Amino acid sequence: MSNLVTIGLIQASNEADGSESVAVHKEKAIEKHIKLIQDAAEKGAQIVCLQEIFYGPYFCTEQNAKWYDAAEEIPNGPTTSRFQALARELGIVIVLPIYEREGIATYYNTAAVIDADGSYLGKYRKHHIPQVNVGDSGNGFWEKYYFKPGNLGYPVFDTAFAKVGVYICYDRHFPEGARLLGLNGAEIVFNPSATVAGLSEYLWKLEQPAHAVANGYYVGAINRVGTEGPWNLGEFYGQSYLCDPRGSFVAMGSRDQDEVVIGTMDRDVIREVRNTWQFFRDRRPETYQEMTALLP
Repeated sequence: MSNLVTIGLIQASNEADGSESVAVHKEKAIEKHIKLIQDAAEKGAQIVCLQEIFYGPYFCTEQNAKWYDAAEEIPNGPTTSRFQALARELGIVIVLPIYEREGIATYYNTAAVIDADGSYLGKYRKHHIPQVNVGDSGNGFWEKYYFKPGNLGYPVFDTAFAKVGVYICYDRHFPEGARLLGLNGAEIVFNPSATVAGLSEYLWKLEQPAHAVANGYYVGAINRVGTEGPWNLGEFYGQSYLCDPRGSFVAMGSRDQDEVVIGTMDRDVIREVRNTWQFFRDRRPETYQEMTALLP
């Protein structure tokens, strides 16, 4: 296994208005992202990650039962199957964030991990679910209407090219899961997101480089671009990036363009940083019990 792995991060705008049907959104977004993934593969990407719930708008800005129809089973749904075939065809790993339905009507914000031979390796379910107002228009991140908190822990997937962890959007504000992904062996953690200017932009380039440094791994952070009607949530500001275990930015996308961001992960850098900063050796878990206690 080579120490160098080429990473592709895909940021994109949503081209259909929120008033359109779920089927229209899925068709347009899936076709668009297939082309972007093919472009990433042509540029040498070995692992590709898409943005949070890539096949439509960020519908959580409203509370509308219409969007439950966007959810699919994983891995038995049509979108996972379609991208398994694409991964097999291109010989790449795909991290595929979609809206998951389990059983009749249980819903999660999930990412499936597909290996380079098209095999389904497993899934990560978003743990931390926001319910946050944005501005005075009544729009916000109303995710508790749509998603149950994740219940599958913090798995790390041993793909053909690297050991991959996933942490979805709002998860990035919580260092505990980021540490567990490191303890579970992640070499790179992907954070597919949908986040807007005016709320979180000042944190975008702070928190995840800090996770990378604290845990000695690479982070691939993905954010969509553009504005999405008919809502007034704000501008999705892109700037998807790959950062290394020193907290340095290896590659970064534009603020407002559909784009494939390409960067290189280097295991020698991981080893060098971990040998220098022995954070895993020096941590004191026996002193941290209060972290799991309920607050008064």
